[in-house]
Parts: sequence; structure tokens; C-alpha cells
Amino acid sequence: MSGIVVLISGRGSNLAALCNNLDLVKHIKGVICNNVDAPGLSIAKKFGIPSHIIQHKQYLTREEFDKHMAQIIDGYNPRYVILAGFMRILSPWFVNRYHMRLVNIHPSLLPSFIGINAIDQAFAAKVKVSGLTIHFVTDKLDHGPIIAQGVVSNKSSTLEELADKIHTLEHVAYPFIVSKLLSNKVNILDDETIVVEKDKDDIQLLGKFYNSLFY
Repeated sequence: MSGIVVLISGRGSNLAALCNNLDLVKHIKGVICNNVDAPGLSIAKKFGIPSHIIQHKQYLTREEFDKHMAQIIDGYNPRYVILAGFMRILSPWFVNRYHMRLVNIHPSLLPSFIGINAIDQAFAAKVKVSGLTIHFVTDKLDHGPIIAQGVVSNKSSTLEELADKIHTLEHVAYPFIVSKLLSNKVNILDDETIVVEKDKDDIQLLGKFYNSLFY
């Protein structure tokens, strides 16, 4: 197994962040999207990455859709399947097939604010800090072993400012952690305990975000 397959549904900003990492983009074997009009498809085209559109509304069940998607994924034999704004709840069948190989990024400090509109939820709750969580996916929505979390301040922020802070951190943190995964520097001690190896060049790679990411 080698490389990754990326799943998207919309604008693909995290896909763009992965592609803009010159050491990482060569490991992206394919992109799968469930939305024919997704702007993110143009990013895959720009970087010459094969893309596949699978419209979920054409399938009678969630599992039937997932099985078709798995056929395409398995054709690339990836080490990891990376969710980058993929707005579909995955079936237990799919999650179990890619156990501890399926990675997601969620715009909150899980377990707080699961589900959609997590940034809106955090802002409405007037929490002092919010952020992001990168985790392995289980069949329980927005749960699973945490690989890393990033923190941003919600102090004196508008909703738009908070969203911008979180997305900016996402676009640094996700490529960083995916690179760690592909470099065998994410150690899975068991299904709940994840240890990410730290390197001396991490501070340079993360820059001003170094103290915002906990891994």
C-alpha cells in the first residue's frame, strides 16, 4: 500500500492545502467526489490527479454507495483514505473496511460540537477557545482516536473571523499530520492511544502555528 486517496464534496480547500505541499502532492493517487459541481474537482485537475465523481443520489442505500466508492479506492491500494470536507456519513461497512486508515479533520475541539456547522455551534456557545481535530474515523459520528488538535482563540472574534482562524490552521495542520502518517511517524499503540513522533524540523514546518497544534 502506498499514498492516499482524498474524498471531497465541495470547495476542496483542504485538498488544495495537501496539493500545495510539494512533498505530499506526489502521494495523492486519486480524488473521489460525490458532487458533480464541486469546485474542488478543478484542484485535482490542476495538479493532474485522477478524479472520480460518484453521485450518492443514484444509489438506493448508503452502503451501496460506499461499496462502489471502495472499489475505486481499492484500485489505488492506498495506505490512507483522507476525508477533506466529505459531507457524507459513512456506513459501518466502509469504516470497518478501512479501520485505522480513514482520517478526518473536524472544525472543533472534539468531543465538543460534533456534526455540521461546528464553527457556528462554538461561536454561539461563546467558548473562549475553539479549533480543529484530526482523528481516525469510527462508526460513531465525529468520534475516534485523536491524532492531533489545534487551538484558536474565540476572544473578540466575529463568526467569520473565527471560521477564518480555524480554516487557516487547518490548511497547515492537515498536510503536516498526513505527512507524518505517510512517514510512519504516527504510532498506533491501540485503538485509542495514538502517539505522533516529534522532529526537530516541526517548528520550521509549522511556523507561527507550532504552539497551536497539539500532537
